[in-house]
Amino acid sequence: MDVRNIKKEMEEELVADILPFWMKRMTDEANGGFYGRITGTGELMPEAEKGAILNARILWTFSAAYRLLKKEEYLVTAARAKRVIVENFYDKEFGGIYWSLDYKGCPLDTKKQIYAIGFAIYGLSEYHRATGDAEALEYAIRLFEDIEKHSFDPVKNGYCEALTRQWGEIADMRLSDKDENERKTMNTHLHILEPYTNLYRVWKDERLKQQLRNLIELFTDKILNIETGHLELFFDDDWHSKYHIVSYGHDIEASWLIHEAALVLGDEALLEKVEPLVEFIAAAADEGLTPDGSMIYETFPDKQMTDTDCHWWVQAENVVGHVNLYQHFDDEVALRKAFCCWDFIKKSLIDKKDGEWHWSVRADGTVNIEDDKAGFWKCPYHNGRMCLEIMERLPF
Repeated sequence: MDVRNIKKEMEEELVADILPFWMKRMTDEANGGFYGRITGTGELMPEAEKGAILNARILWTFSAAYRLLKKEEYLVTAARAKRVIVENFYDKEFGGIYWSLDYKGCPLDTKKQIYAIGFAIYGLSEYHRATGDAEALEYAIRLFEDIEKHSFDPVKNGYCEALTRQWGEIADMRLSDKDENERKTMNTHLHILEPYTNLYRVWKDERLKQQLRNLIELFTDKILNIETGHLELFFDDDWHSKYHIVSYGHDIEASWLIHEAALVLGDEALLEKVEPLVEFIAAAADEGLTPDGSMIYETFPDKQMTDTDCHWWVQAENVVGHVNLYQHFDDEVALRKAFCCWDFIKKSLIDKKDGEWHWSVRADGTVNIEDDKAGFWKCPYHNGRMCLEIMERLPF
């Protein structure tokens, strides 16, 4: 397959499958905003809770799609998502973003998960980038100030995971039931790095610049295991890694997000330090590649256990990470890996009958229909962003 074809196929997947699914199936005309869940078998759950992650990612995806393709219907959906974030998820009394709403749009879980606030910044900054909307930028800056005031650790560096609604200490800081209860995690830092990069594109603030550089250096100096090339996942306050887990999808995603941050920052000295590590991290992630081009989920070396399921988001990041290597390092082998994974996605993950992508493909090749088609964690952001990134990055 040549570059022209893959770019055309990506645009087709975005405009004919991913975006229409979310516009047609997930828009909640009865209670406003978007529904909270569609099951893996395609059943709409109209009274499911509505997650901040889902809504912020819808905002980012449709804002970015409008910025690139200028279709009015994408702007309508992005504007709907922006209103939900500003009017329902934003805590008007204490600042920050609620973790979830009930199906009618009222606060349900009011904790302040920093990961979710990061995604709200990501979506709002992209909406401003696409439209010039001043209110979106104002809210994005407010949320940046909230993270810096309440989550940043000025003594030991880094950002804590979660706080109460009033920004107090919280016993359970976990992002999900699958995570360890530690104060600092790679995942949250990655998804503060990502929105800070996007915010810096539209708001050249000196403190934001300083904190973005600091985040990049946290990855290169604290989070990256310089011996293995993998990212450590969970840390105590003093940056001691607590568990030995390898997440291949996060490795490949981080490889290009760290690179993107350094490029947007425009610091040549920092880029010189970062770029060899980008290739190093991506090479480590490739340990999770399979012969059919897919990338498995994670491994626990100390327990000699591996989760060989191929999750939708890992495949999307696998494609972008390898195209990044081709674009910036002339790595033709990486481009072939991206093509190979895209073939796997088309054959195994895209739901040709009902639209969107399945959650994962099991190790035995069966499709996982037990996990959501759309929901708290299953959003249009990873696969939508893959399409948008390839459309922007590849020539022709």
